[in-house]
Amino acid sequence: MNKKIALIAVLVALLCFFSIALYQMITKNSGSDDSEDAYWRLASKYDREQDLLKSNDTYKKIIEKFPSSSNILKAQEASENSNIKLLFSGIETPGSFIYTIQKGDGLSRIAKKFNTTIGLIARANALKNGRLKYGRKLKITKLKFSIAIDKSQNILTLKADGKMFKTYRVSTGKNSSTPTGKFKIITRIVDPPWYPVGSKVIPSGDPKNVLGSRWLGISKPSYGIHGTIDPQSIGKSVTDGCVRMKNEEVEELYSIVPIGTEVVIVD
Repeated sequence: MNKKIALIAVLVALLCFFSIALYQMITKNSGSDDSEDAYWRLASKYDREQDLLKSNDTYKKIIEKFPSSSNILKAQEASENSNIKLLFSGIETPGSFIYTIQKGDGLSRIAKKFNTTIGLIARANALKNGRLKYGRKLKITKLKFSIAIDKSQNILTLKADGKMFKTYRVSTGKNSSTPTGKFKIITRIVDPPWYPVGSKVIPSGDPKNVLGSRWLGISKPSYGIHGTIDPQSIGKSVTDGCVRMKNEEVEELYSIVPIGTEVVIVD
């Protein structure tokens, strides 16, 4: 009798052991570990696999679930970079749709029709030239972009449908010379010439041309967002009133925001 009881006890113990082991294995495989480290491991896995959609979603979950984390700035930067990669990729997202090229279509016509830019359409669809093939499908963004500039922080925030999409360090005007208020982008120029007050025009490419590689003029005469020949100045209040960015970053922004994009500048 005692042997039977002992045998039953051993069997029960083994059953409990294997049940716990099985539960742990299922838990691990199902990804139900809700710790911050688990989300970072998952994000790294998706990054290695180049699964942009899952990577982007995971970084957003880290920000949402762990807002007080010491890694929150790292997560925000990763999320913003992921936003840009997805935007410039051919992957369809909730913020995009697929358009079939019609007869008579050109990049300019399509961009104007859907309030986007030629550059964004070209990058998202890996177009090497302006030629479009009838019937080809294109990824088109349906996000509404806007820009917010905080002079006190020297931060430019690109928003998509009102939500933060990407942030950039910028330079603003010395002595608070950058105007505040609500404006719109009214001009877009590649390799802009510079017209300094009281002096002759300085062409693009001249080492004295402070505007860098792009110009996004706003609806305040003589003011805009532009590149630089002095990247070390970024983050400081040193301009004559315009908003200055690194060339590679203003080129990125230029590809995204069309004419009419709202620009809000605050102290």
